[in-house]
Amino acid sequence: MKLFRLALPVFLWLALTATAHAVEPVYSDFFGKAIRGYDPVAYFTEGKPVKGDSDYTYSWNDAEWYFSSQENLSLFTANPEKYAPQYGGYCAWAVSKGYTAKIDPNAWYIHNDKLYLNYSRSVQSTWQQDIPGNIASADKNWPQLLNN
Repeated sequence: MKLFRLALPVFLWLALTATAHAVEPVYSDFFGKAIRGYDPVAYFTEGKPVKGDSDYTYSWNDAEWYFSSQENLSLFTANPEKYAPQYGGYCAWAVSKGYTAKIDPNAWYIHNDKLYLNYSRSVQSTWQQDIPGNIASADKNWPQLLNN
């Protein structure tokens, strides 16, 4: 019982502060890997998702980014905004609807030289039915989600 009384304030503090924080600027997994360890540059240079290598990492925007080569790492460090997925790598469709969701690195799309990721391929299919409209909605929602 004494342990419970000691743990309760810590639990309450964690619960209250968890809801008080804004969305992280970059979606990352439990280990802090952005895009679940996939190389963001490879989507542009190879036209497909490529798993990154722990030999080529870069810390940016509170997440660890993985790359498949030194060349891709160099491209990213020179211009991270060019290669990083939109909406911090959260599901683009979810952001367009006003919330955040994790992503599947295989559910991706480049539109106007920007990388968009989705929760799944079926969600991506829905998102692609109105890309301009969904981007407009997500662009409007994203700042609010960051500050909630």
